Amino acid sequence: TPGNKPGSSPRGQTPDETGRRQGQGHEANSSVSDLANSVTSDMLMLSPGSEEDDHEGPVCEKLGRIQFSVGYSFQDSTLTVKILKGQELPAKDFSGTSDPFVKLYLLPDKKHKLETKVKRKNLNPHWNETFLFEGFPYEKVVQRTLYLQVLDYDRFSRNDPIGEVSIPLNKLDLANMQTFWKELKPCSDGSGSRGDLLVSLCYNPTANTITVSIIKARNLKAMDIGGTSDPYVKVWLMNKDKRVEKKKTVVMKRCLNPVFNESFPFDVPAHVLRETTIIITVMDKDRLSRNDVIGKIYLSWKSGPAEVKHWKDMMGHPRTTVAQWHALKA
Repeated sequence: TPGNKPGSSPRGQTPDETGRRQGQGHEANSSVSDLANSVTSDMLMLSPGSEEDDHEGPVCEKLGRIQFSVGYSFQDSTLTVKILKGQELPAKDFSGTSDPFVKLYLLPDKKHKLETKVKRKNLNPHWNETFLFEGFPYEKVVQRTLYLQVLDYDRFSRNDPIGEVSIPLNKLDLANMQTFWKELKPCSDGSGSRGDLLVSLCYNPTANTITVSIIKARNLKAMDIGGTSDPYVKVWLMNKDKRVEKKKTVVMKRCLNPVFNESFPFDVPAHVLRETTIIITVMDKDRLSRNDVIGKIYLSWKSGPAEVKHWKDMMGHPRTTVAQWHALKA
């Protein structure tokens, strides 16, 4: 298999990021330009509900396993990692299957991640992909930990973590290419606070619209190795399980407490209100790889307690902007 080279620079590092898109040229909607700093007389500021955290499954949950090979060439100063296949992966999609792919890091260099291709609808995928870390001195290789994360790819929403494997390279005989089967463990990066998002909703029964305003976020989880993130927000209007319309904010560079102040009106006829869900996803923009999900919110009449409270307050105060903080979830 042709090698997937992480970049032209040595040690698997990616090129300079100065060319990342700045997200300019997108004007914030003026109707919400003052929402971040003040609460107007027609806005109801509501506290988060006393929502209990969703509990992950037990640690003994079967997450499948992954086969991979690792070896080092002293002659070429190259570390080779081959992602071979997975077995008995859990189904993450409604259809009873998954679309798995593997993220690969050499920790602590988590910013420079590599990825396999996505294998559609396959719980026993064969990737057979080779990754080369060229110009990587052995004394630095043995200071790294190989981290593999298996995820279920979703084009329209977050990628669901399936499981992870972590193995310090100083514990391996890298002089010979070795092949391993490792049981997947629950992903550790799904724990901890992901931050909060201030969202306002306004329902207009005459115009049959719901206006979603993304005001600001606080204490977002840092997704980049520099201890920051480049957040933006996606808003999906869903009818039952069908995606109807998507909007997104600008990207805020290197900011964990961004102020967006953008509003998005959606056409929602009264007869489909009970089948409507608004999915809000806070993303970390990454020019060189897939964008990372920081956290998400589901707003509907049947979501979690805090989300349902916000939805009911919106319906109970038509034509009024109702704002509420929401804790982001994995």
